[in-house]
Amino acid sequence: MRHRPINLLTLAATAVASLTLAACGSDSGSSAASGAATTSDTVAIKHVDGLGEVLVDGSGTALYTPDQDTAKKIRCTGECTAFWQPLAPGGAKPTAADGAGKLSVVKRPDGTRQVAADGRPLYTFSEDSAGSITGDGFQDEFGGRHFVWHVVLAGTAPASTATPTSGGAGGYGY
Repeated sequence: MRHRPINLLTLAATAVASLTLAACGSDSGSSAASGAATTSDTVAIKHVDGLGEVLVDGSGTALYTPDQDTAKKIRCTGECTAFWQPLAPGGAKPTAADGAGKLSVVKRPDGTRQVAADGRPLYTFSEDSAGSITGDGFQDEFGGRHFVWHVVLAGTAPASTATPTSGGAGGYGY
């Protein structure tokens, strides 16, 4: 029997596809149409060395917003939400710690609801956990749209001083 050499490109593509499917199947709260959403009734503030006062969800995970989203035009949909989970309002009106900004609830294109701070939709990053901030300045692409993500600082616009990073060739884009 003759053996064929393993094509490393095919092997890498298979691994990425498997991880993507696994990420899409995870659930860390209420489900959004194409990905998991994190749910929190409270937005808190946590001091992070090098960044300052960062908005976090109820579990202490940093909150982000992309340059491309506004309360009136949410562009992170579909596959994007497998990596950047919209912060869902839960069962009650979301509340915020003093200095966190004005919270509101906006309607997403799929009809679900999302918490926004000062008009900017809030997301958690699938690569983060409480105390870990890995998505600040991250760049990726989904559905032909380029995104630049920033951790949200208390009482200000999103942080934009971070050096952009990406998860390889163009981030998690599809």
